[in-house]
Formats: sequence, structure tokens, C-alpha cells
Amino acid sequence: MSQIDLLRLDGSREAYRVGEASPYPLTYTGQMPRTVYAAAHVVADSIAQTKPWQSSKVDWDATLKFRHHLWGLGLKIAEAMDTSQRGMGLDWHGAKELIKRSLQEAKTVPGADLACGAGTDHLDPANVRSLDDVVAAYEEQLGHVEACGGRAILMASRALCKVAKSKDDYLYVYDRIISQAADKVILHWLGEMFDPHLAGYWASSDVDVAMATCIELINAHPGKIEGIKISLLERSHEEKMRALLPADVKMYTGDDFNYADLIEGDGKHHSHALLGIFDPIAPAAAAAMDCLAKGDSAGYHAILDPTVELSRRIFEAPTQYYKAGVVFLAWLNGFQNHFRMVGGMESARGILHYSEIFRLADRARLLVDPDLAVERMRQFNALNGV
Repeated sequence: MSQIDLLRLDGSREAYRVGEASPYPLTYTGQMPRTVYAAAHVVADSIAQTKPWQSSKVDWDATLKFRHHLWGLGLKIAEAMDTSQRGMGLDWHGAKELIKRSLQEAKTVPGADLACGAGTDHLDPANVRSLDDVVAAYEEQLGHVEACGGRAILMASRALCKVAKSKDDYLYVYDRIISQAADKVILHWLGEMFDPHLAGYWASSDVDVAMATCIELINAHPGKIEGIKISLLERSHEEKMRALLPADVKMYTGDDFNYADLIEGDGKHHSHALLGIFDPIAPAAAAAMDCLAKGDSAGYHAILDPTVELSRRIFEAPTQYYKAGVVFLAWLNGFQNHFRMVGGMESARGILHYSEIFRLADRARLLVDPDLAVERMRQFNALNGV
């Protein structure tokens, strides 16, 4: 086993002994008892991206190769979502290309599936004057997804949050979009911890009131909504809402703090998954799903519970910078050859945070090649004066 000088959260150092390589296969032959989407990150082109804070460049080959990794594990992909840095490094122009390329690539992989984020992020909230401006923006992005042959995840809209004055405004906009969608859509309720600009979504800061509006919307569109992902990082909110959903509408957990218990369920209801954390822990997630399919609750938790501690660290406040930890693990595990991000977001976290991610990933048995991970962590330490 390798050893590395690793910083603790208090800034002190320890001679950390790294464990064995991840035991989880990188290809999946087991069962998938839940619908499982991994929200996938993008790989920056570290050479072409000369002004990362102003304009982003994507390494398309590496980005698509990582999607093959996820598909090979039996996971679906939630494409062009917040994990891909939508609105935080990846603009709509880049997202359009990502959606187009990923949908084309999926056609080459038997059984590959993905749904794509359609939102309003090309619309500057400062310039929004009416609800119809928001509708038109959603229509543009939904139209692109469908023109490329995809299904849509309707992303929460900063512009709608700014211009809407009541729940009826939300119902009006979503009714316009859902009614014209060619296929079932997935709704996305993203909490303000992920994006402060979405505070008070559904026209209320009271979660129960907002939830009632969302349920009203879902009930008004039978047969048009596949499910809803909520990302509120509060288990009780998700459990309450999923019990209220129509039988044919799935609850997709977006709770990166409590996903293990929510996916397993309470014996009466369970959640499916649409998670950013399933990008870096995909092999463990697939292995855990197979245990769940076999009724092996102990095995399921033995695999997934250690990843929850890691996820809580990756998604610690300010939560919107969790993407940095996701990409850091992709680099440590050899899925990309550098640790640079679109928008320069690798700078959003510090060396103490990244050191703890390394430690927790090792404890969760997620390091595919520990020697490579140690080599890269040493390089990263050196760059940070450690």
C-alpha cells in the first residue's frame, strides 16, 4: 500500500496509508431495481481554454468517453444539468453542443439512455420583462433537445423565479411547456443551497406551500410527467412529497446527503436517483443497486453508506461548488488527464477540502488505481506548497 503526506482539515499533516484498489467492476452485468441517472460533468479543454473565466472550451472526446463509462455501468445520464456547470462555466451555446453530441453518441451504444436539461439560462434574468419571455426561452431549449431526439428535464429557471409573482405564474409557464412537449418530462426543483438565485421557487419560501403548488402542477398533467427530482438536502421533504405523487410519477432523489436511505425506501415508498454524486461513485452505485435488487440490504448499505460521508463533504456549503470535487475525483481516477474546469471552477475549493476528498474516497473504496491517485495527489500537494 502507498503512503502519502496528507493534510487534515485543521491544517496538520499525517502520513496517510492508502487502501486497496476499488473492488467494484467498471462494467456492469447486474440488476438495476431503480431508475438511476448520473448527472455527468464535462471535461475542459485545458489547452484551448485560454480565458477560462470569460469563455469555456470543452474536450469533447474526453467528455463523451466518460459518458461511455457511465453507460457501461448500466446508468442513465442526466445530460447538461448543473453538474455539467450549466450557468456556472458552461453557457447555453456549449450546452447545445453537449446535448447534440451526447444524443448522437448514445445511438452508438446499445441500451444507452439519457435525458437532457432544458432551461432558460441563455436568458439574462435582468432583461426578463414577462412570463412569455420565460416561456419562449424554455421553448427554445426544449425544441433543441427534441430536435436532437432527446427527452427533457425541465430545469428550474432563475428568470422565472425573478419575474413570477404568484403560484399561478409558475403554473402558467410550466403548463405552456409541458403541454407542448413531445414526450414525458422530468421536473427539477433545485433548492437555494445549490443556486441562491432560486430562493422562493414555486412562489413561496415555505416548503410545504411550494410543494403543494408543485403537486397541483403534476396532477394537472396526467401522462405527461415521468417524475420530479427535488434537491433540497432534507430527507423529510422528499419523503413527504413522494407519498403525494400519483402512482405513475417517479420521485428522483437529488439529495446528495441522504440518497442511500431514500433510494432503499421505507417499505411503502422509495425514490429513484438523479444525482451528481453518482458521477464520481458510479461503480459503487451500480454494485449497490445489484445488492438492492437481490434483497441484500446489508450489502447495499455496506457499499453505499461510506460514499455518503464523501458526498456530504463534496456538497458542503457553498454547495454550488460541488462540481469541483466531482471533477477532482475524475482526475484522480484517470478519467481525464488534468484538473482544470470550465469557468476555472477548480479554484472554488481549497487544498484542505481536496485532501479530505482524497481521504474519504479512499475509505469508500473508490480509488480505481491507488498508485495513480497517489501520484496525482502528490502533484497537487506540490502545486499547493505541501
